[in-house]
Amino acid sequence: MIKIFEFLYPKAIVLDVQSRDKKGVITELVECLSKEKKVKDTPKAITSVLEREKLGTTGVGQGVAIPHGRTDAVGELVGAIGLSKQGVEFESLDGEPVHIIFLLLSPPDSGGQHLRALAKVSRLFKDKFFRQALLDARTKEEVLKIVQQEDEY
Repeated sequence: MIKIFEFLYPKAIVLDVQSRDKKGVITELVECLSKEKKVKDTPKAITSVLEREKLGTTGVGQGVAIPHGRTDAVGELVGAIGLSKQGVEFESLDGEPVHIIFLLLSPPDSGGQHLRALAKVSRLFKDKFFRQALLDARTKEEVLKIVQQEDEY
């Protein structure tokens, strides 16, 4: 079974994203992964996620968005989390602003793994207690601990 902990990078957890819109927050999270040398081509990675957004919003509702893309700008499955106190306009299915953004990038040939990771992340975010715990977290370590605890199930 796939574990979020295996592809979420501790330094790619942003406790308070600065961006207030979809493109800005996606850029912010991809740049975090770039700083960690997890993304080889930042503009290409951002474009792949924005292209995917054109097919339909990844703002799944309940304050959650799971933007994702498959691109050769990454060599492995990588993830980043952004939290927003004020909320980000994400054209969500329920029209509400997004407070938790989980960005997922994977290489073009990792279809099965990409889908399993997406399924795992979306299952996790259906739990309102998990969402609230993340929003209440004060440190990156706290966010990691919450994810790790949930990952066990």
